[in-house]
Amino acid sequence: QQGTLAYLVRKEGKYSHLVDDSGHWTERKDVRNVHVMDKRGAGLTDFRTFQDVKNEWLTVKKGHMGPELQFGHIMGHIHDEPVLILKACIGNRSLGWDLLPPGSERYEFEGRTYAGYGDTPSSWIEGEPKKEVKWYAGRQYDADTAHAKEVLENLAVYYPGYRGQGYEIAGFVWWQGHKDQNAAHASRYEQNLVHLVRALRRDFDAPRAKFVLATIAFGGDALKGHGLMVADAQLAVSGETGRHPEFAGNVRTIDARPFWRDPSVSPTGAGHHYNHNAETYMEVGNALGWAMAELLRGETPE
Repeated sequence: QQGTLAYLVRKEGKYSHLVDDSGHWTERKDVRNVHVMDKRGAGLTDFRTFQDVKNEWLTVKKGHMGPELQFGHIMGHIHDEPVLILKACIGNRSLGWDLLPPGSERYEFEGRTYAGYGDTPSSWIEGEPKKEVKWYAGRQYDADTAHAKEVLENLAVYYPGYRGQGYEIAGFVWWQGHKDQNAAHASRYEQNLVHLVRALRRDFDAPRAKFVLATIAFGGDALKGHGLMVADAQLAVSGETGRHPEFAGNVRTIDARPFWRDPSVSPTGAGHHYNHNAETYMEVGNALGWAMAELLRGETPE
């Protein structure tokens, strides 16, 4: 089907590194692809209850893939060391609520108080009863980081041949923003993103770890409104802008809008998943991969 990875490789001749001479999908034995997420029905703070969505060598399988596929190929290409791509994520999550990093404070916006880290619900009007919800600000951040740490503490389960030789967290990758397309969250996105970079580096004891991210890209150049506010905030944290001097040479944003593909050339019209177009995910992964490679090599953008 047009827009699928199989179509792009077999019909359009793209991404030839994904298939061998016999036309079968290749498998990298130097890059491990692990994807973990909450199990449905997991308790609010039961972070050790998660499922392995993927625990395999980097390859193509039937079903959905994300930017980690091409990103992983680039990491395997530039590193002599074994590589682990650890994806801890789930859809329909906002940085302004679900993924709000520790230390984030409450704020006022248009007459409402919005949650700081650990607060519930997501917003309320002072003096009025609060809505009861089984969630809190930053719950997904806590779960994702806990799941990732659980994998790192059990590397022999996730990386065949691991013998306790240690590991280095070389970098973080971020591509998110769909659910933050509202006035309150979009207005705080840059501030929250800065806090996120700092929090992840602190929580994983990796102060020198590089950080690359891609903008949201719904509609490509037609992105507007709160979505454009989010994209502008994502671009603003890139180290070369000088807006956040501490990020110079260690944080890089790539603009993903050129990689949007129209529904007419995609498997679906579900725009919130980029129409399930594999080329979008491959090109975003490619851009993120080479941005990470440049940061790791100490290169600056021209």
